[in-house]
Amino acid sequence: MEMVNRPYASAFEAYAVQHPEVLCLSADLTSSCEIDGFRDRHPDQFLSLGMAEQNMLSFAGGLGLAGFRPFLHSFGVFLYRRPYDQLIASIAYPRRRVRLMGFLPGVTTPGGMTHQAIEDISVMRSIPNMTVLEAGDATEVESIIAAADSVDGPVYCRILRGAVPRLFDSPLVIGKMRVLAGGSDVLIVTSGITTEEAIRARAALERAGVSVRHLHLNTLKPFDAAAILDHASAVSHGVITLENHLVTGGIGSMVAEALAEAGLARRLIRLGLQDTYAHGGSRPYLMRHYGMDALSLVRAVERLTGETTGIDETALEAVRVEAVHSALKAEAL
Repeated sequence: MEMVNRPYASAFEAYAVQHPEVLCLSADLTSSCEIDGFRDRHPDQFLSLGMAEQNMLSFAGGLGLAGFRPFLHSFGVFLYRRPYDQLIASIAYPRRRVRLMGFLPGVTTPGGMTHQAIEDISVMRSIPNMTVLEAGDATEVESIIAAADSVDGPVYCRILRGAVPRLFDSPLVIGKMRVLAGGSDVLIVTSGITTEEAIRARAALERAGVSVRHLHLNTLKPFDAAAILDHASAVSHGVITLENHLVTGGIGSMVAEALAEAGLARRLIRLGLQDTYAHGGSRPYLMRHYGMDALSLVRAVERLTGETTGIDETALEAVRVEAVHSALKAEAL
């Protein structure tokens, strides 16, 4: 698996320099969001708003009114919890072309509750006029910038940083989910970092005789319920969703809503954070502790099918160990 170092940094710079109406905004997390190089090389397109997210969102709404397309960079949690009123009144309601680039989604940070965006999908998808995207690999990180900037309205993106695996060879296309496997026993629906876990699990499951249908979502709103129903209808045992988020309001809820509204009788298991905040810890530890990793997915498949696969951790591909974001920041913030 190819690992790409800081794909967002290089992709954003390449895109922004070709579009002078794109402005780069930071809320005192410039290096942590990989835009410090852009700041240094393109100061005329960079604005630092300081640790004042409410002001940054209101300011961005004004920039959008003036014809600019601001890209706001911060940890995802700081783009919706703190400035929610400004998000609604200054950006979403008037449909400003503001791009909210949210880093450290879910448990990708060991910073604990204050830094973990675990309910952002549920919040952002409930906001009228908002598009919600999530990158699952380096290719999608690189292509999410142009995709988000093509939307005539506000966009919230869950962004991966640092060393990111390249899983796909085609760019993110808004509204188009990726069909990664077309099996007939179980449908697995993933997004973001959980797709890599499902790929690890899928290989072992196939060897154990389980036929897996695997969908990767990068567009969370608008949500393609019709496609989900088509794929759910094609499997015999049911559906499992695996997400780096609370199961309430996230992908698990979206799939449940689609099944219920269509009256499609399929069992559904929702894996993710179960009505809890995540504590601090490494990403592999947190994913195992909260039942969000490949082995947890295997166990869910066994519950759904009623059959034991015999798969243990040794049967899965090696867990990728990530380097700390900065040697000077042991907390990886």
